[in-house]
Amino acid sequence: MSQQKIEFYTGPAGGWGALKSVGKALIHQDTALKGAKTLLSANQPDGFDCPGCAWPDRNHASTFEFCENGAKAVAAEATSRRVTAEFFAQHTVADLATQSDFYLEDQGRLTEPMVYRAADDKYHPIAWDDAFTLIAQHLNGLPDPNQAIFYTSGRASNEAAFLYQLFVREYGTNNFPDCSNMCHEPSGSGMRESVGIGKGTVTLDDFEQAEAIFIFGQNPGTNHPRMLGELRQAAKRGARIVSINPLRERGLERFADPQDKLQMATMGDTPISTHYFQLRIGGDFAFVKGMMKHLVELQDAGEDVLDHAFIAEHTIGFDAMLADLRTESWALLESECGLSAEHIRAAAEVYRQAKSVIACWGMGITQHQNSVATIQMITNLLLMRGNIGRPGAGPCPVRGHSNVQGDRTMGIWEKPPVALLQNLEKVFGFTPPQAHGFDTVESIQAMLDGRGKVFFALGGNFAAATPDTVQTWKALRNCDLTVHVTTKLNRSHIVHGKAALILPCLGRTEIDMQAGGVQGVTVEDSMSMVHMSVGINPPASEQLLSEPAIVARLAATTLAGRSQTPWLWLLEDYSRIRDKIEAVFPDFKDFNQRVKVPGGFRLRNTASERVWNTASKKAVFKTHQVPTGTALQRARERKGDAIVFALMTTRSHDQYNTTIYGADDRYRGVYGQRRVVFAHADDIRDLGMKDGDWIDFHTVWDDGEERRADGFKLVAYNIPRGCVAAYYPETNPLVPLSSVAANAGTPTSKCIPVLMLPHKKPQTVAAHRAGASQAVV
Repeated sequence: MSQQKIEFYTGPAGGWGALKSVGKALIHQDTALKGAKTLLSANQPDGFDCPGCAWPDRNHASTFEFCENGAKAVAAEATSRRVTAEFFAQHTVADLATQSDFYLEDQGRLTEPMVYRAADDKYHPIAWDDAFTLIAQHLNGLPDPNQAIFYTSGRASNEAAFLYQLFVREYGTNNFPDCSNMCHEPSGSGMRESVGIGKGTVTLDDFEQAEAIFIFGQNPGTNHPRMLGELRQAAKRGARIVSINPLRERGLERFADPQDKLQMATMGDTPISTHYFQLRIGGDFAFVKGMMKHLVELQDAGEDVLDHAFIAEHTIGFDAMLADLRTESWALLESECGLSAEHIRAAAEVYRQAKSVIACWGMGITQHQNSVATIQMITNLLLMRGNIGRPGAGPCPVRGHSNVQGDRTMGIWEKPPVALLQNLEKVFGFTPPQAHGFDTVESIQAMLDGRGKVFFALGGNFAAATPDTVQTWKALRNCDLTVHVTTKLNRSHIVHGKAALILPCLGRTEIDMQAGGVQGVTVEDSMSMVHMSVGINPPASEQLLSEPAIVARLAATTLAGRSQTPWLWLLEDYSRIRDKIEAVFPDFKDFNQRVKVPGGFRLRNTASERVWNTASKKAVFKTHQVPTGTALQRARERKGDAIVFALMTTRSHDQYNTTIYGADDRYRGVYGQRRVVFAHADDIRDLGMKDGDWIDFHTVWDDGEERRADGFKLVAYNIPRGCVAAYYPETNPLVPLSSVAANAGTPTSKCIPVLMLPHKKPQTVAAHRAGASQAVV
């Protein structure tokens, strides 16, 4: 682990720092040569899809495209380290619970299925058939299939996700909490109402033609590094890039492309953002509405700035929105976003002067109470000038994990469309359940209430990723059985039910051999491109099964004697699974043929064709008022003179979702530590404290529950007054289970009302410094 220090970074994103970081990751995982060779097969026609983020590949067929994030994910999966039965024999679960999240995953790849025995508080080896039998006994012993909950991570392939939703629906429930519920659910909810589809409409080609790109609540330098290559090219050709974010992120300021030999040789870099607006946490709605108001004022003054022909032909709701904008108060908009009208007008002028505009956003937009309304405001802004359905323009929600969008396409959804259920019945000969199931937050509540008895997770780290950690851990421990399909050990295997199983699976980089030979799986990226992924490395253990194999064998065991689905036959050759996907989803016509083309194929996106699958068959302008009575506003009124901060959770640069690769956050200048809080220097002074002091967080909520996270070091940082930022999962205990996005159910992890009080447990500081995060809650 690096020496603990705060030393603000002055270089660009990418560059030699990124290459050095990847080299360290490969060496740390004892896989320098193998890992380097593996990286050369990432995103190649005969290789595997990167197991990192969902940003698309421009060619997926030619040159290696460097990405620090993906390289670390590949190194972690290709590690030479192994977690064997001997490891579990040496450690009780109680012992492992005292270790950090980094320690758990850093032990290496799991090698065989394990079952928990309460008698000695340890995991023990179990045969695969015995594991499937145990799960089937629990599932078939439930009086109601809705007492079982089936979680899905965005790492699951299309083939695995399709089999999974088929099995679970044939079993009898729509309980499908998934990672979408915790990230981009508001994007889908908001866009379906506005334009009839819950996906972005742009492709990478549009980035080559956009005259302006707006980036809301996103940090591509850490979360989607390959996106910086597109932004760099756009900046070099003169496109204006407008970043709207509470924190100044280095990747949105300057970028050195590791693929650019001249830039690397000369230590050069490319400026990215032409405009950077640091608004208050949660101020995006007011900022965008102010941009729209500016356009209306120009139109009313006689300037022709709106696309009236597009509005008349393709939309409804414009007049109501227009009336609302004319009466909106500039003072209110300024107050809510924390920026002046001049700043808002400047951003609006960039939008007005561009003939084609892309709007991107990340979880800085989606994890708020009013996130759906904010996304609909961004969509309104695009519709006002016809910036949907033409080259170089459109909405671009940038999703996280590599196949999170594909999983939803395959039917991983607690609110399944009627057409999906009808097609499943037609193709597979059973009547699927019609009632909506539990999303992620509802699943936690169901387990707390005793309505959820069995929890099965296809990937992910549910215990670390979810909000309200104390309640979530109680919920998992309340289950009769918890099961996790995984590649590596994580917190969710330590926070388990009365009975528990760990089922190790193949990684994306590994050869998947079935009866029909070596198999490939498919994934869908953030821009609806579907392509093949074929592993190249020998499996980490001979006992590993693929995710499709685990699902198919479990289904065959659980549904024995009552299912017509040929589970084991489908497993022999994944092209058979794809044939069934084609039979259920019309957009996958000729699936097996089309996916053989290098780079794959794009699914139809109706909104990009200006075909609006809404009730009116038109795009809809949605009118919303500036949110009042928010949780933050209520907390500040209730606490009076106390300083209530808006806390946003964030990733460090050495982290992907809940996977922590190390304790450094290079671009923010934090080394060797994670329990830090970024705050404005004046706010620190107003607290009567100084940079480097330690604080405890306390959530301000109205349900009587105490939520706290102790021992965070104050770091003076460039962030708006009244706003603070800290890493998750360390701050997840502060997010109330009941604090979710309206009309989407996503936890509001980007705006938590908190107090920062002087740290009262100095004896725990050493433990925090050692990285023992979230060990006991």
